[in-house]
Amino acid sequence: MVATLLAPARPSPADTARWYDPEHETLPREQLAALQLLRLRETVTRAYRQVPVHRQRMIAAGVEPEDICRLDDVARLPFTLKADLRDHYPFGLFAQPVEQLARLHASSGTTGKPTVVGYTHDDLNTWAELMARTLHCAGARRGDIVHNAYGYGLFTGGLGMHYGAERLGAVVVPISGGGTERQVALIQDFRANVLCSTPSYALAIAEVAEQQGIDLRQGALRVGLFGAEPWSEAMRREIESRLGLRAVDNYGLSEIMGPGVACECEARGGLHGWEDHFLFEVIDPETGAPLPEGASGELVITTLTKQALPMLRYRTRDISRLASAPCACGRTHVRLLRVTGRNDDMMIVRGVNVFPSQIEAVLFGRPHLAPHYQIVLERRGSLDHVTLEVEAAFGLTESEYDNLARDVVHHVKSAIGITVEARVLAPGAIPRSQGKAVRVRDLRPKDA
Repeated sequence: MVATLLAPARPSPADTARWYDPEHETLPREQLAALQLLRLRETVTRAYRQVPVHRQRMIAAGVEPEDICRLDDVARLPFTLKADLRDHYPFGLFAQPVEQLARLHASSGTTGKPTVVGYTHDDLNTWAELMARTLHCAGARRGDIVHNAYGYGLFTGGLGMHYGAERLGAVVVPISGGGTERQVALIQDFRANVLCSTPSYALAIAEVAEQQGIDLRQGALRVGLFGAEPWSEAMRREIESRLGLRAVDNYGLSEIMGPGVACECEARGGLHGWEDHFLFEVIDPETGAPLPEGASGELVITTLTKQALPMLRYRTRDISRLASAPCACGRTHVRLLRVTGRNDDMMIVRGVNVFPSQIEAVLFGRPHLAPHYQIVLERRGSLDHVTLEVEAAFGLTESEYDNLARDVVHHVKSAIGITVEARVLAPGAIPRSQGKAVRVRDLRPKDA
């Protein structure tokens, strides 16, 4: 019965080139939901039987695997938090003995113990397939030269992109981050078609190329696959204008899999979340209550096929919305509307809730400003106080900086409704990042 239910109509041969995995990417939503429920029940059962933490929490919540009869029943399950991975460091949430795994990844642990994630051989195969699907969705194709400037190592970005590009049949340049002058040279010499990096590092590559008198817009770059940090539409336009490619948003997080959880298609009407492997919810971040489709809230993800590290209702802290209306690309998977920020990045400035991405949208594209900035966050009284440090473009004199700063203050006030201080700095004054950009310097007291 299940096999019959899940058999979709076959796309025509002319359509299959549009999708990497047409059988699953175009699955009718009723059949997709049936597949999700089947896999959700399997995942919950695995977590209950093999992960003591999940079992204890489910018992405390009065729910057993047999109680999951509909997709909506996922709301009966307890949430999982990033802190749980640290509290049960290193392997306490694993459903498999570590000696039976194929690979471990981990966060940097800059704010405490690192979060450790594991993969079985089947998990790695699934990841490679989803990354190939993601790259194809973004516009990469077999035979393309993929310049992979995501960091390799314990960070999931580099290896995730690498194995996905190989699975797609592309040619991978595994350069990792850093050595930006060499990056520029190899993009030009190898005639790379696809650039994979954080959006902030893509701008650093563009800046170094321009300083060398190299116009990468005249090269072979066609598609850029960017993620690992929130970025705005204004930043997209800046990247596209300076690199001459089509900038595509990709979403993922190590706790769920790594990159490849969701990706934009050519319609760019949101990021298709791969629902045959993940169940997406949006909740009220204050109450934890599920929100209806289209409402903005915190994204929650449950893995449906992960073996080593099944995640039940993982709170990502990312703010997004879901849309399941038909997409022009023909994919049926739900779309995550662009992540606008994280709960823990939100600032309260004179009573107004503000995300860094909102400030970025104002700064990018302003005349005489370079696309490099930092937000300095301090506590004054009971409210957050924001100072914007922004670089001037090359060719300006310091005598012009004060007028630029006043212009920044005016436009932030007009667009967002908050009053900030602004400091315009000389070109190169703000540190460049090879990975995730440090956009906020938080100087508030630790107990604030």
